[in-house]
Amino acid sequence: MGASAGPEIERLIALLSKLPGLGPRSGRRAALALLKKRDTLLAPLASAMAEAQAKVRTCSTCGSLDVTDPCAVCADGTRDVRLLCVVEEVGSVWAMERGGSFKGCYHVLGGLLSALDGVGPENLRIGELVARVADGEVSEVILALPATVDGQTTAHYIADRLARTNVPVTMLARGVPVGGDLDWLDDGTIAQALRARRPA
Repeated sequence: MGASAGPEIERLIALLSKLPGLGPRSGRRAALALLKKRDTLLAPLASAMAEAQAKVRTCSTCGSLDVTDPCAVCADGTRDVRLLCVVEEVGSVWAMERGGSFKGCYHVLGGLLSALDGVGPENLRIGELVARVADGEVSEVILALPATVDGQTTAHYIADRLARTNVPVTMLARGVPVGGDLDWLDDGTIAQALRARRPA
């Protein structure tokens, strides 16, 4: 940024620039906005971030984020434990819950298989998924993964791993655009895709 910015400001810009969707320019704009409104924006944000860092944890059952373990969804006795929806990241759980059309449970993989990025099955929560299905409570696994090359590769790998369990594995149907991500879809599209799911 230059000699006019101190190391504290430079560090703030550098950290903001690492957030998804932000680069150096957006990081500078965000830092400036925060610093201009220290009392109404920066201080509450810093407090919320500190509280989240101290209290938010990963659910040991599904891999989602919450302040309790198990998370609120896994602890909800009204959820249908026979339906297990497999998603890439926590943001996809939030998208599915926002739609309100799915009443089963979730399993967060923590990413997708990607040979280019060096992400193999051992880097994801696929072993935990196989163990959950093998326990016998699950009667259907719904793969709600992105319609991308990595998403489809991951879906096929999971279907192969679960083939010997004799539990049906389905995928979200059309309605999810190719290259689309669940977090960006509207509630109606997610609901329609769930209703029209098909075998993997």
